[in-house]
Parts: sequence; structure tokens; C-alpha cells
Amino acid sequence: MTTELDRLIRIEIDESALPPPSPEMEQDRRVAVFDLLEDNSFRLPGRDGQDAPNGPYALVLGMRDKRLVFDISTEADEKVAEFHLSMGPFRQTVKDYFQICASYFDAVKRLPPAQIEAIDMARRGIHNEGARTLQERLEGKAIIDIDTARRLFTLICALIPE
Repeated sequence: MTTELDRLIRIEIDESALPPPSPEMEQDRRVAVFDLLEDNSFRLPGRDGQDAPNGPYALVLGMRDKRLVFDISTEADEKVAEFHLSMGPFRQTVKDYFQICASYFDAVKRLPPAQIEAIDMARRGIHNEGARTLQERLEGKAIIDIDTARRLFTLICALIPE
């Protein structure tokens, strides 16, 4: 059961280990953060017999040593968790996602709607694969629904220079 406390209320990008974003990448990040804040489900599980810290939560998302870092705090800025995920399991999916997105944007300019729709279906499939991978990688660390996983995957892609 999710409650109003089981959510992210603030999302920041730690850009200290990232190259400066292009204007397009910065826009992608802003849109991804906006979409996430509009609708998400995020909960920390209890650990070692301890109850989970209460949300809502603030997330600082970044890259450190080629690893994805989730730094979680409470609404009052008390740090409650930090976990690092290897980018290895995401690498191929992110690469495929960038390629299919490029194909999609190219198709929009020159192909009929039926072909654009087919490419868009493939794009959504790859996006869902990335979201499922994220849910698996967060197992035992954070509980997120598929829609939140999709939005976080979009944000993760927006962190990675193409």
C-alpha cells in the first residue's frame, strides 16, 4: 500500500562528475525531473529489523566512479540511504535506447505514420526494459512502481552523454 509519504518530493542532479550538459540534455533533465515529481511512488524498505525511514524523500542522483548514485534524504534533509548501482546492466539498454530515439526523431521527419508508430513501439519496449532493469537493481534498496522506474530510467539516460 502506497501513501502520500511514499514518494519523491525533490530531485537534484549532482553534476560534479558529469560533463557540462548541452542545452538539449539540460532540457531533457528538466522534463524528466518535472515528470517524476508530478507522479511517482518511492519507498525505502525496512532493514535489519529496523522500520523504514518515513518519507517523503529527496533524491540526489549522480554518477561517481562510473556508478549511478542514489543519495536519499528525508524532507528535512536528514540522510537516510545511499546506494550505488553499476552501470553495466544498463549499458546495452541505454545504447539501444539512444539509437532507437535517434531513429524515431529521424523517422518523424520523413516516414509515414505507420512506420513511425512501429519505431515508437520499439522505443517504448526498450524503455520498459530499462525500467525493469532499474527495478531489479533497486530490489531490497527502494520500492518503485513501473511508472516511476520508467521516469527514473529517462532521467538516468539524460545523465549520460551520448
